[in-house]
Amino acid sequence: MIGWDQILYGATISALIAAAVFVLLRRERSAAMLIPALAATFVGPLAWNAILHRAATRPNGFFVDIPFKPFPVSWQDTGSGVFTLAAASLLFGLTLRHETAGRVTSLAVTAAAVAFLVDIYLY
Repeated sequence: MIGWDQILYGATISALIAAAVFVLLRRERSAAMLIPALAATFVGPLAWNAILHRAATRPNGFFVDIPFKPFPVSWQDTGSGVFTLAAASLLFGLTLRHETAGRVTSLAVTAAAVAFLVDIYLY
């Protein structure tokens, strides 16, 4: 079971690394790009892990990594990426209404990939 301290740590580290990725790799510096990205990479993992924390259905099976050391992914890691993709798609869609769908999708996928990879390797 994941604790609240670990949930908050994971959400925070996801948002911080997303900030670095968006600024340094994607060269995005405007608030219209960074605020939705950071909000999604914080809220997505936070929401998913809060659901697992509060689940009455014994979610321990979600925390089992596949036995492949280079990419030890679990259902819990995948959920963080999926929830972040949903949050980022919504937030970027609302704030970047005049951008192309491809650009919005690319930004949302970047945010989701950060949350997914951070969840796999950093908590």
